[in-house]
Amino acid sequence: MNSRRTILCAALGVTGVAALGGDARLADRGPTGTLRIATGESDGFYAAFGQLLAQQVTAVYPRLTCEVVGSEGSVANVRLLHARRADVALALADIAWSAYAGSGPFAAPVPLRAVGRVYENYAQLAVRAGSTARSVADLAGRTVSVGAPASGGAVLGDRLLRAAGLTPGADVRVRHLLMSQVTGAMRAGAVDAVLLAGGVPMPVLAGLAHDPGIRLLPLAGLLPRVRESGGAGVEAVTVPAGAYEGTAEVATIGVANLLLCRPDLPPPLAAALTHVLVGRATRLVPASALGTQFLDVRSLISTGEVPLHAGAVAAYRELHG
Repeated sequence: MNSRRTILCAALGVTGVAALGGDARLADRGPTGTLRIATGESDGFYAAFGQLLAQQVTAVYPRLTCEVVGSEGSVANVRLLHARRADVALALADIAWSAYAGSGPFAAPVPLRAVGRVYENYAQLAVRAGSTARSVADLAGRTVSVGAPASGGAVLGDRLLRAAGLTPGADVRVRHLLMSQVTGAMRAGAVDAVLLAGGVPMPVLAGLAHDPGIRLLPLAGLLPRVRESGGAGVEAVTVPAGAYEGTAEVATIGVANLLLCRPDLPPPLAAALTHVLVGRATRLVPASALGTQFLDVRSLISTGEVPLHAGAVAAYRELHG
């Protein structure tokens, strides 16, 4: 067993073992139908996690069919939920809280519930290894990609630039590249920096670390100003040395990801998802992940401003006694 799974199994303890042992029992009386899971771009951690979640849900509940729905990210996912084009969705906690309150990108409150807090997104702002930029403020006059237009990363990127005293569009040129476009743009010099938010390591950045080589800029110093601008829920995290080829340890900021649903999601479905999150946590970690940012079952219920779905609450009570 590798280290990340060892850590997760230790966190699961008796509850996780009991949940795993109940797979057959749950399958016999589990829910039926189709579950649409809104994730993200195909090269990102949302897509990887969503695929694993779909696999584990259908493994435990064979009468359920899961459909993974791609999108640009958090903002798009909340909109898919609201439009009833998805049943559950991944989103950054601060985006979920903004949607629930009707602030930021959302003109009116969006009725949401949470199934659980799943993993931590790390904001990773990369420049080429030979760049003279050492801070976000040094990006003045340069071109920065902050992610797809409807992603949570784009909202975070705007907050980070403003926290550093830069006005997007005036002091810095902002582009909204998809992950599939980032590699070519960085190698061609079309952008000077890229901000990506996800797990560690991110495949796109791993490729850029090999060619042409990258360096991550520190972001943790901007944390107070990011919080003041509406970035509730952001916290200081560390990308370890060697996470990418040739990179040093860097202090950055992280935001939790929530698995969201609508209030009218049938309670048996919410409960089924909860059983999978708890009982199969070790199988929901993408193979490339370092693991420290993934599924701590002790914090699954810490969903902040968005209340837990009643079905999830019932399942957590059942699992924890």
